[in-house]
This record gives sequence, C-alpha cells and structure tokens, in this order.
Amino acid sequence: MLDALDQSSIAAVFFLVGEQLLRNQALGREIAMRGHEVALHGFEHFHHADEPSFRARDDLPKGLGALEVACGVRPTRYRPPYGVFGEGSWEACAKLELEPVYWSAWGLDWEDIHAERIAELVARDLEPGAIVLLHDSPRYAPRASAAPTAAAIPLIAEATREKGLDFTGLP
Repeated sequence: MLDALDQSSIAAVFFLVGEQLLRNQALGREIAMRGHEVALHGFEHFHHADEPSFRARDDLPKGLGALEVACGVRPTRYRPPYGVFGEGSWEACAKLELEPVYWSAWGLDWEDIHAERIAELVARDLEPGAIVLLHDSPRYAPRASAAPTAAAIPLIAEATREKGLDFTGLP
C-alpha cells in the first residue's frame, strides 16, 4: 500500500487501530516517516453505537496513546469503526480535541472485489473536496488481502487526474 501511494505521489491519511500498532510499531513509524498523516481509528475495532458509552470513552484515549508511542506524533483526527459514532465516541472526541472525519467516496474495498471495481466506485464519487475511504488491511473485513486496494491506487490516481483534480491532505 505504501509503495503504491509513493508511486502515485499520494500522501494519505492513515486511520490506525491501536491494538494493531502494538503488534507492529515499526509500520506505524514508517507510515509517518513516509509523509502520511497518522490519525486515530480507535484502540479496538467495534461498533460504538452498539456498546455502552464508557467503552468508547475508554477506547479513544487508549488508542491515542498507542499511536503516540508507535508513531511519535499526536493525531488530531478520528474516524470511527464502521463510520458509526456513539455517544461515548462523540464525548471522547470533544475531550481529546479530535476532529471527527467521514468520507464521501469509497471503493467498498472491505469486500472481496477487484482493483478495477474499487477504482470505478471511487471515481464515481470523485469531486472537489472528496474524501476517499480505502482500507490498508483485510483484518476486519471478509477479504483475504488488501492487494486489490493497492492495485486500485494508480487507477484512482489516473481517474483523479482525468477529472482535473489533485490529491491534497485533509484541511
């Protein structure tokens, strides 16, 4: 994934899961060192609206700590697992001064689909200011690999250029 982004000259925002960074701190450091923004996706990956509020209120600071240790930076943005906030995650964002982030273009790449379809779905929703959601891991999805997502990146970059758009970081 990182190589595909580099080859397409794209700096991305990686919303990282703290429990995964505990398993691979070197990857978190590499993401940050390659110039990508590191953001929070929580410590665990669960539906915040389906759990008691205290679970999310505890999850976000724990995840933030794991990211700070692994990556050497303090994230300022948060995207909830499954795109679902609960009362506790809203409260934790406010307390931790984390900006909530959603997306406007997605490739449905957590499903087992091929690169061309991922790129087609993203391109359909590309417009100025679009936020693209892709996944760098199959861990929480019914697919075997993130390779189709990596293969879709150059196709998405081409579609972006064809629409006269540029990749920028989040404002």
